[in-house]
Amino acid sequence: MNNYLHNRIPNLKPFNYERHYESLFINQRWVLVNGISKKKSIYTFKEDNILEISRKNETIRTSWSVDILNVFSIETEDGLITVKAYFKDDDILVLDNEGKEEFALYINTTNYDEELNSVEDIQAFLKEKYKKKVSNTIYDHKFYYISKSKEYGPFTTEELTNKVKNEEISAYCFVRDINEDDYSKRMRIADLMQEL
Repeated sequence: MNNYLHNRIPNLKPFNYERHYESLFINQRWVLVNGISKKKSIYTFKEDNILEISRKNETIRTSWSVDILNVFSIETEDGLITVKAYFKDDDILVLDNEGKEEFALYINTTNYDEELNSVEDIQAFLKEKYKKKVSNTIYDHKFYYISKSKEYGPFTTEELTNKVKNEEISAYCFVRDINEDDYSKRMRIADLMQEL
């Protein structure tokens, strides 16, 4: 991965054929983020190396292929391009144009009910997606809390919420993640409850 891409989108995972091809890549509706304010394009990588690019009133059928090093060749209106594929997560695909400081960013809308037609739609999609991700992480994660100079735990957010509701502890007790060494983040049980 070139530094240009890494500096703009950190923590990308390289395309892994066994993990990504069937479940996350093939036959999925990938909306191209680049240039969406001018023209919406949906890319669907099909089996038999067919690529369908759908726009307002037209669908273009072209070709694509992947080699054993996970280098993709894609035939576009501009000619043949060579890219490497990366995933930010299961719904965000990045195709890094080899040899150039440019990349294409796609969002998988296959399982998303709303249409993505503008930058604002993309922002709403990402906000909702990561809000759910944070809520799920907080819900399943465990925390210690400190009360009257004594530490207790670890407990899930649900367990802490129940303790607060049963008035066993205060919602203003400080908490720390099980992977943290101290309470320097100054997070309280109330902060966790607010994210659920």
